[in-house]
Amino acid sequence: MLRGLYTAWTGMVNEQKRLDVISNNMANADTVGYKEDKVSSQAFEQVLGIKIRDGSQAYHNQAIGRLSLGVKIGEVYTSYDQGSLRETGGTFDVALSGKGFFTVSVTDRTGETHTRYTRNGQFMLTKEGLLVDADGNPIQGEGGDIYINPSARSVSISPDGMITADGQVIDTLRIVDFEDYDYLKKYGNTMYEPVAGATQQEAEVEVIQGYTEQSNVQAVSEMVNLITITRAYEANQRVLRSFDSMLERSVNQVGRLQS
Repeated sequence: MLRGLYTAWTGMVNEQKRLDVISNNMANADTVGYKEDKVSSQAFEQVLGIKIRDGSQAYHNQAIGRLSLGVKIGEVYTSYDQGSLRETGGTFDVALSGKGFFTVSVTDRTGETHTRYTRNGQFMLTKEGLLVDADGNPIQGEGGDIYINPSARSVSISPDGMITADGQVIDTLRIVDFEDYDYLKKYGNTMYEPVAGATQQEAEVEVIQGYTEQSNVQAVSEMVNLITITRAYEANQRVLRSFDSMLERSVNQVGRLQS
């Protein structure tokens, strides 16, 4: 009976984690360049139950059978499917159509600089002419930080990422891809950093100026998942209450001595 309590509890914990992931997806449904996270579930490894020798078994223990200890989170993974493209008309709004990432130089609180990657192409120009993202991190070109004359009348970005200002080539956006996205670690909502084992490869991608790539979260689908999770959580609650009620009766009624 106590095993039933534990199994119901693992189900509630599992649904709570799934709810956290889906809630974050829905909160970022309008975040440019966001890639939704998904969750898989799996059962705990089964264990072999043994009846300990208690007098009824004189010489050996008796195997009861294999028992499942409930459910747990298998893994949380990211879906890198292409998001829809939205036209903004912004000079420094850029979207990627295909597989690849913009390169960004990020300095953390300790002053250490990291090279990270993103699909969020909402860029802007500082008063010094540095091309940065919404958080002020420098966007990287083939030559490093990208500087564009703020007084330039016409700035164009070609499908291969070449930046031209008033007819003069400035730099080319550094766009990279990776063989296996399982070797990317997520930072925040739209940043990624490779871990040991990641292998870069040439990006097969088209750069589209004046557009941004929207989140790939399907709000309707996530709402359906949210309802399913809520019902599963409530079902586990009812199981937990049922076992609690049976335990109460066992202790307070069945086990009560008749006077």
